Amino acid sequence: MKRIALFILTNLAVMVVLGIVVNVLGLNRFITANGLSVSGLLGFSLVFGFGGAIISLLISKPMAKWTTGAQVINGSNDPNHVWIVQTVQRFAEKAGIGMPEVAVYDGPPNAFATGAFKNSSLVAVSTGLLTSMTREEVDAVIGHEVAHIANGDMVTMTLIQGVMNTFVVFLSRVVGYVVDKIILRNTSDGPGIGYYVTTIVMDILLGFVAAIIVAWFSRQREYRADAGAAQLMGRRQPMINALARLGGLDPGEMPKALQSMGISSRPSGLMALFSTHPPIEERIRRLQQAQG
Repeated sequence: MKRIALFILTNLAVMVVLGIVVNVLGLNRFITANGLSVSGLLGFSLVFGFGGAIISLLISKPMAKWTTGAQVINGSNDPNHVWIVQTVQRFAEKAGIGMPEVAVYDGPPNAFATGAFKNSSLVAVSTGLLTSMTREEVDAVIGHEVAHIANGDMVTMTLIQGVMNTFVVFLSRVVGYVVDKIILRNTSDGPGIGYYVTTIVMDILLGFVAAIIVAWFSRQREYRADAGAAQLMGRRQPMINALARLGGLDPGEMPKALQSMGISSRPSGLMALFSTHPPIEERIRRLQQAQG
């Protein structure tokens, strides 16, 4: 319940902030008596498209801690914690990034990395992962998450999401304007009901298309992070073993905002188009082919 409430409140806060910004800048007045202001609409679309994505990125690390209840273990004297931190540090140095915060959270087998910048990120592993895998397999999973950070995946995903958001907001309002003014011949200065209905419908339809594109890109990230983990460890077999182990475990449901940064998920059917992770079997196959 806490995770859902925080997610909803965060999104509401982002929308309020963006609403204030577009009103202050006057970007919400793109339909005038003279027609559609393309530059005004583009500014509006950019603010809403990239604004939400960038704000989400900037608050990703504290949100991850709040939603998962992750406890930072840097500086802990617990032997298991020391091992995890040292593993992250070793991989971070090899990857050429700053030392991330390291955390552990209670939950089924999974792990994630997040943070706005390479040198101030967070790597978190679940208690389920630590108790169900060998140390070498956990090392591989940690290497996978460090590879995400080194590849700049959080920022890249934000840019992709921002572009898609901008595309959805801009095109849906252009189509809404065409339907309202040209097809339905609304002659009033402001937008009519046709504009609002069409915009809502197009937001939904184009939102699905954008989600499929973002999910496809995210799946490619996972292949690169798997290969990155193998490179950090010096061999691919530990990552293959870790993936095989995950294939027989329930990765659990992560908070929506963190799903794309986890190590594992289980897409099936049409939902595979919207999955941020490829099938475990395909990930193993690609690593094995690369090994040969």
